[in-house]
Amino acid sequence: MMRISRFLLVERCIATAIVLLGFSGLCYAALGGKVDSVEADQRHMKAQRVVRASGKYSVHEITTPYGTVVREFVSPAGTVFGVAWRGPFLPDFQQLLGNYFGEFAQGAQEAKSAQPRRSHNAALAIEHSDFVMHSGGHTRAYAGHAYVPGLIPQGVEAQDIR
Repeated sequence: MMRISRFLLVERCIATAIVLLGFSGLCYAALGGKVDSVEADQRHMKAQRVVRASGKYSVHEITTPYGTVVREFVSPAGTVFGVAWRGPFLPDFQQLLGNYFGEFAQGAQEAKSAQPRRSHNAALAIEHSDFVMHSGGHTRAYAGHAYVPGLIPQGVEAQDIR
């Protein structure tokens, strides 16, 4: 009887973990997520936010208490199609990239495998058909951007994401 109880407890823990992991993407999706995710990013970063709108997209500029500025580019449909950052500290990429964090992690691992002696501050360029990211800098001076090519609104260029 004790084995059955332990088995059920483990089974429930696994089920709960799966549910929580499933919802974590909804709570923290940024790149590729809806505009609501920008508000979640602002709360997570404990930051101030300013919104600038143009006819083609809006830019939500989030300034963290530590001086890092994150810009999230939102289409008229309300989808975050690009993000950019600059400042003394790197942003939380898992928070900022949302469902694209896996592609970032894979690209970073591939870059490290290609150059084992690569510095952790070395520039990183990931260019996949569904995810592009460039990041670089050095201690207290980082900058970069990431975007999903298929989500960029018509009339907007990738180089606008800065």
